[in-house]
Amino acid sequence: MTSELGTMLLKAGKITEDQLDTALEIQKKGQGKLNEILVRIGAVSDEDDISSFIGRQLNIGAVRLSDLELNPEIVKLIPLDIARKFNVIAVSKVSRTLVTAISDPNNIYVLDAVKFITGCNVQPVISPESAISKAIDRYYAEETLGFSEIIKDIEESDLEVIDSRDEAPSEQDLQSQVQDKPLVKLVDSIISDAIRKGVSDIHIECYEKRIRVRFRKDGKLIEMAPLPFKYRAAIISRVKIMADLDISERRLPQDGRIKIKMGERTVDLRISVLPTIFGEKVVMRILDPRSLMVDLTQLGFEEESLVAFDETIHLPYGMILVTGPTGSGKTTTLYSALKQLNTVDVNIMTAEDPVEFNFDGINQVLVKSNIGLTFAASLRSFLRQDPDIVMVGEIRDTETAEIGIRAALTGHLVFSTLHTNDAPSTISRLTDMGIPPFLVASATKLIMAQRMLRLICQRCKKPVDVKPEQLIRLGVSESEIDDFVVYEGQGCNECNGTGMIGRTGIFEVMRISATIERMILDKASIPEIREQACKEGMLPLRQAALRKLKGGLTNIQEVVATSTEG
Repeated sequence: MTSELGTMLLKAGKITEDQLDTALEIQKKGQGKLNEILVRIGAVSDEDDISSFIGRQLNIGAVRLSDLELNPEIVKLIPLDIARKFNVIAVSKVSRTLVTAISDPNNIYVLDAVKFITGCNVQPVISPESAISKAIDRYYAEETLGFSEIIKDIEESDLEVIDSRDEAPSEQDLQSQVQDKPLVKLVDSIISDAIRKGVSDIHIECYEKRIRVRFRKDGKLIEMAPLPFKYRAAIISRVKIMADLDISERRLPQDGRIKIKMGERTVDLRISVLPTIFGEKVVMRILDPRSLMVDLTQLGFEEESLVAFDETIHLPYGMILVTGPTGSGKTTTLYSALKQLNTVDVNIMTAEDPVEFNFDGINQVLVKSNIGLTFAASLRSFLRQDPDIVMVGEIRDTETAEIGIRAALTGHLVFSTLHTNDAPSTISRLTDMGIPPFLVASATKLIMAQRMLRLICQRCKKPVDVKPEQLIRLGVSESEIDDFVVYEGQGCNECNGTGMIGRTGIFEVMRISATIERMILDKASIPEIREQACKEGMLPLRQAALRKLKGGLTNIQEVVATSTEG
């Protein structure tokens, strides 16, 4: 269907040959399906447009599921496991005909399966795969979020759980418990549900009288249905076994990884187990390559900031630093830059803790400080491996900073990260670590601070009244206020009633010009350097956030929470 779809869109003049070639190249790298990629690169407006086009070509109807209110009883004529397996959902029923939304109209087997299970004649309509998945999440919510049926199966099974707080279950007991099918199904369903929803982290937490599950979605933690408390040891142990950890060790932290396959998708999970006073807390970081945007143009850069960053990463040597708090997207930005630079004639080496995603053509090293393989030791070894480009996951100490700067001064392009509030203050952070100002000035080519902003749902956003004084306090100039419209998401099916869906980045890009280089040598203050950088075109984080606000992409709360004055 992929090649056919591209050819059909091209012949109909919906996309250009260059757009198709670009999309196919991205698809070859395993970064999504063709229709998703075409939307991502801006070749088409959304996946619904593609579905409508395919429907017209094949003479079948197309449906925009987000605009419909479906009858739950009709939806559940198709069992959840079948809906998930084939990515189909029942839309309506007229007499003995069941209108069914599908994403692949060429898959005749799907229609036969639905016809056999429901006993109805099936009339297909086409809808994007992602839209069908969201509809399934919504209309089968009790089964996907509550885990109630699975928990009921556990309660009715012969599973024995030791419920004494003083007596820990033996390893033999736990090994027996975690093989119980309902419990295996419960843990698997938690993980698969999180992956389908685009969750970044799963938290399983033990308290005195309950065990809590939370998903982190778009940077915010959302509490899910509680799990049965008496099975806490077995649930944690099941995760440990999947990650090849020691289930008998409950006194020390443990780290591991799980690789799972969902359909055609392969997803890595990074597991962290930490002992707490009422049991062990598990955090599973979901590393899904499909969720990683490695196209710089899709990260949220303002045009002038993107030009500055893109030009600098193509320099032959020098140091480029990306700063910001944990969770601000620094790793994604670095991966995006390296992906663009990853060609056959370049030797790229990275030292990471941990290695979150694997990239073909990039030599990635996992730092292991407990055996002496630190960032500094890795970087020192890299310089004997004839590198062109080096990425150090984080500059944590003076030794790493010194080696990185030395590499940048001897013909290598060096990328790394630091934890600072904004771009200019990174200079004082380096000098405070003991790096002489002349080395900072001569080695550093660009410093970029970044944050993540949650986005308003574009389907349900509406303008809201905001007092001019509030906008002025945010940094909006008085001349802009009359034209400044602020929006809020009202909540709809598309965003699950939250009013927010997805995230984007804001960036403060400071090039080290000749003037700023002299100011560093003269030990100018950070406010003076910031003022000069702004004169030279640096867009401060707050102003970048305000542009997103003015563009109707985010709300005031996000601007206040995720940007700093600058």
